[in-house]
Amino acid sequence: MEPLDPEICYRALRTRDVRFDGRLFVGVTSTRIYCRPVCPAPPARFENCRFFASAAAAQEAGFRPCLRCRPETAPDLGAWRGTSNTVTRGLGLIAEGALDGEDASVDRLAARLGVGERQLRRLFEQHLGASPIAVAQTRRVLFAKQLIHDTRLPMSEIALASGFGSVRRFNETFRKLFRRPPSAIRRKLVTSLPEGSVAATGVTVRLRYRPPYDWPAMIAFFRGRAVEGVERVDGAVYRRTVLQDGEAGTVEIRHRPDSESIEATIRFPNVRALPAITARIRRVFDLGADVATIGAHLAQDPLLAPLIAARPGLRAPGGWDGFELAVRAVLGQQVTVEAARQLAGKLVRLCGTPLPADRRAEPALTHAFPTPAQVAAADLGPIGMPGARKAALVAMAEAALADPHLFRPQATVEETVARLRGIRGVGEWTAQYIALRAVRETDAFPASDIGLLRGAATNGTRPSPRELAGRAEPWRPWRAYAAQHLWAADGDVKVTP
Repeated sequence: MEPLDPEICYRALRTRDVRFDGRLFVGVTSTRIYCRPVCPAPPARFENCRFFASAAAAQEAGFRPCLRCRPETAPDLGAWRGTSNTVTRGLGLIAEGALDGEDASVDRLAARLGVGERQLRRLFEQHLGASPIAVAQTRRVLFAKQLIHDTRLPMSEIALASGFGSVRRFNETFRKLFRRPPSAIRRKLVTSLPEGSVAATGVTVRLRYRPPYDWPAMIAFFRGRAVEGVERVDGAVYRRTVLQDGEAGTVEIRHRPDSESIEATIRFPNVRALPAITARIRRVFDLGADVATIGAHLAQDPLLAPLIAARPGLRAPGGWDGFELAVRAVLGQQVTVEAARQLAGKLVRLCGTPLPADRRAEPALTHAFPTPAQVAAADLGPIGMPGARKAALVAMAEAALADPHLFRPQATVEETVARLRGIRGVGEWTAQYIALRAVRETDAFPASDIGLLRGAATNGTRPSPRELAGRAEPWRPWRAYAAQHLWAADGDVKVTP
């Protein structure tokens, strides 16, 4: 990452340029507060400003978050600032709580990413200006601050939800950083929100994105693939069941374009699961994507330029769970989306986890999607599928049981695809599709997909898969987004499960 230019950063601050929101943070030496560049407060004098590439870097330098512009609500664009793949993946794992808990360590995080601890620290300092530990600590503080502002959860639950080891440590951190206890921050706010636990009342958080965002395309994608019992789309509202660490709950997602965010209501019996569930929501709805940067790169190709101009906010929907998405991809081999959806519904009824009646936010949400153990142990005969596809499902379940990190990205997209292709019944198309939706490889590209071939046709002539793959080379590292535009151009949602 190139060093931040103070002159450019200060101009962005003076003009409150929204294009820099989430890309930089400004620390004011006279107040020891750090802000977003869109903060409504009058900008400080240039000589009193220091600029940082991340909130963690600002906090590590001794600045505390602003109570007016609320850095915790900035678009999460850290992974789109030219960081390395290792840092991007590390940020994703940290968001899911990889550095929370007594047994967590940077060394273990580095091992999961396939690098040494010193190398990981160096990459984080280079790209974010902060260590992995500082990033995790800042995430805890900012997530806790968001829950204090936006919910009426008890402080004890907020402490656990944000990854603090104890309420005492939570209180000490806030007293040190804000010079006041967490409860004092809440007293300054409107207190009309419902009070109670996550299990009793749910918790609603707003997750920001950087516009544009093509919500109609996103919700249409999920509407066409909603599995009975697990998901439901009513109008523009998406609901689904959640299974996390053996416990079940629900999430409800709405679009809030006026605040450039999506609103997520989470009902779950274990408050400690909130960070992981929130991270999944960000991933599924692709909130961290900098679609302006991606679109500018892809629009250099005359084939894609008009598609991007027509749908500048198009994003790549993700899969809620790696194994679930992989199963859906296998079920969708050589059949329509509707057929795959029906098969998935049968599988859920056969071996999914029933939700207790008191945890059903909606009567239609009755089951959580089956786990690898449940699929591996089930008699799949009643579903009605070819024997080869049943064998592929069992092989996928056994692979997921053998390797809990099966759906984590490898060093390159090619390595990720090769690893998935090692599973019986998983070919190139299926592996690429899983890499795109579940692993969230931005460069995954199922070149043999009929929808992509139709979308890339010129003068009525479709390219061959090899020709399309060659054409897509300049689209790296965002071929997954090019694929999304080609699917949209084809206009046939029945070709991708």
